Amino acid sequence: MKFKGLMFLCMLMLLAVMAGCEKSEKVQQPNIIYILADDLGYGDLSCYGQTKFSTPNIDQLAERGIRFTQHYSGSTVCAPSRSALMTGQHTGHTYIRGNKERRPEGQHPLKGEIVTLAELLKDAGYATGAFGKWGLGYPGSEGDPNNQGFDTFFGYNCQMLGHHYYPYFLRDNQDSLVLKANAGKQCGVYAPELIHERTLDFIEQHKEESFFCYVPTIIPHAELLAPEKYMELYRGKFDPEHSYKGTDGGPGFRKGGYCSQPESHAAFAAMIHLLDEQVGDIVAKVEELGIADNTLIIFTSDNGPHLEGGAQPDYFNSNGPLKGYKRDLYEGGIRVPFIASWPGMIKEGRESDHISAFWDMLPTFTELANASTPENIDGISLVPTLLDKGKQPQHDYLYWEFHVWGGRKAVRMDKWKAVQYGVSKDPNAPIELYDLSTDVGEENNVADQHPEIVTKMKLIMQEAHVESEVYKF
Repeated sequence: MKFKGLMFLCMLMLLAVMAGCEKSEKVQQPNIIYILADDLGYGDLSCYGQTKFSTPNIDQLAERGIRFTQHYSGSTVCAPSRSALMTGQHTGHTYIRGNKERRPEGQHPLKGEIVTLAELLKDAGYATGAFGKWGLGYPGSEGDPNNQGFDTFFGYNCQMLGHHYYPYFLRDNQDSLVLKANAGKQCGVYAPELIHERTLDFIEQHKEESFFCYVPTIIPHAELLAPEKYMELYRGKFDPEHSYKGTDGGPGFRKGGYCSQPESHAAFAAMIHLLDEQVGDIVAKVEELGIADNTLIIFTSDNGPHLEGGAQPDYFNSNGPLKGYKRDLYEGGIRVPFIASWPGMIKEGRESDHISAFWDMLPTFTELANASTPENIDGISLVPTLLDKGKQPQHDYLYWEFHVWGGRKAVRMDKWKAVQYGVSKDPNAPIELYDLSTDVGEENNVADQHPEIVTKMKLIMQEAHVESEVYKF
């Protein structure tokens, strides 16, 4: 009996040790929170040079981690930028390369067989949630976020409906959450605040397990609207104000067109103030839950600043020294802020000029999560740079293509940047060349001085583009 009792005790101890090991292994997978601002320019944060307003919480995130100065979005508009993020492929390879609409709600869907970042992390044991704007497949399609690896989705499936801050409904997984307080022209529920509540709830609900929390906020995409308590903070501070006349009623109201805004400057600053507060709330939540040391938080933007809805990026110097805006493939359209913080793992107060892009996120996150990484990707893991360990592999080049506005292509290769516009009409349109080491504003086209570099860039543009069944020049 004593022997059996001893054996039973040993078995209990062994099970306890095994359970402890499993728990220990689980802790090794970091939580990942990826916050994606919408149309936030390179210079729209005070830690990147903004002087007309401040972003103290995002600045503090940078102080506690690493700030990249040469990070690039997936594209110069919303859907393809997100496709590059989710697939680890640049826009010469990724399936979604434009903002193709599907009426009455949603965009052209990702194919079901495409493997996304969310699916890879889910397969590795992560709880996965997305909160904000999707844009990669209409509700119920194979591109629906619930069919692309996200256990939980709350927000706007459709980018067009995501123009509106007081929408009539939001998507709650496969359900439609009607916001009665926004009926007619009412402005009762500011959607980003409701989405933020769900984001914090998700983090709390999954504090005991590894989670991937994707936060593609709609701020500060047009239309320009903020709750009154935030407007009060900035009203009258940016005179002369700019007034925008938009869609304030009729059949198109809250179906894509932007509403009027008589105080565009104040509204823009107020929106970013709110966004900054929400970033601070997320940081505070992981600290409150005691999971900060096992949580990687990243903040970035999906492309350069927009010119719609009354926005005036030049007034705020939203791109700092960069040329161009959203829809451009000059630096202002695609170079974005990128901040990463992970207490105890990422050394504080660092800055990196490593050249990176959205398609690097998939291999970075799968490496950290010890998840499988597909072979057919264009990304390179940033783990060596983030953790300051080992040699960071470099890209041979970064490539973008944009299928509207005449067709555009761009390549970043070391210090060189090539831009080609008008390729839909003329595949051999002139290629502009800039030396970003001395001309970050892309003011001096030096193509005539370096024909050999231009030839290399042309070859890269040809080899990086794989013909698409949906998007053609």
